[in-house]
Amino acid sequence: MREYNSTKALFDKVIQQADAARIKHIQIAIGEISELDQDVVQQHWGELGRGTILEHSQLRFRSITAEAQCMACFQKYHPENGVILCPNCGSFGAKILRGEEFHVEHIETDNE
Repeated sequence: MREYNSTKALFDKVIQQADAARIKHIQIAIGEISELDQDVVQQHWGELGRGTILEHSQLRFRSITAEAQCMACFQKYHPENGVILCPNCGSFGAKILRGEEFHVEHIETDNE
């Protein structure tokens, strides 16, 4: 359900920006710890696009590497396997700096 709601929100945003132009490709940034499955997003996109100007559009995903900052020792680190555990001090308290993104980066139309 999370993928459907997130995909629908992006889909609606792209439709609004489309200006009736046929869209070929949509580049989407997706964070590695966003908890969204690209395959499921792709499936929902196809379902939502039927009969619209986005029917034949293709999604391209760009993965964004996660980065967190420990709130105990303030070291920045890459969460291994999505686990927010500081490798320096072992603390679980962290601020996510990158990796939860899910947004449109670029839209390519037939006119481009």
